[in-house]
Amino acid sequence: MGVLTIHGNRLLFRYIHIYTQIYLLSFLSFLKQPNGKNISIQAIGLSLYENLGTGDPEEAPGTEVIRLQWLDFSSEAIEHLIGKNILIVDEVDDTRTTLQYAVQELEKDVKEQSEKLGRSEKTNFSIFVLHNKDKEKRGTLPDEIINSRYLAARTTEDVWLCYPWEATDIEKHDMLAAAASKQDV
Repeated sequence: MGVLTIHGNRLLFRYIHIYTQIYLLSFLSFLKQPNGKNISIQAIGLSLYENLGTGDPEEAPGTEVIRLQWLDFSSEAIEHLIGKNILIVDEVDDTRTTLQYAVQELEKDVKEQSEKLGRSEKTNFSIFVLHNKDKEKRGTLPDEIINSRYLAARTTEDVWLCYPWEATDIEKHDMLAAAASKQDV
């Protein structure tokens, strides 16, 4: 476990083992399964935040979710999503807008592919976030997900979270995190 520190109105993180592992996993395209077929990892990338133009890493929620990366339906791997338990992982549940978009679009796409392939197995979506901001959300999620398949590692107040992998100057990020932890903030 690493150190969570506050600098101004931002939470800063020093490299934390679990966060680094999640980030590194995003570069893999499959997991090895002993005595069986490899399990593919499908990744999507969504963006909602806009740069404030202040030179500060803090951004503001935008008005539209932008797809940066989506599933490859020409791949055989899409069939592996049908009838499975799918985990959507996000670093922060802030406005819940991107999580709502992800669930709705993935449900729609899996349903479309199921019908196309003549399959009827139920696909379940679950959500894991590193941080859930304790505030009113703009987006909504189905009750079945919120009540039994939503997990947040931590609930935080509504402050800007600065993750190491988003820093434009990692040395400055580390310096600010170290200084804030010495102040016991």
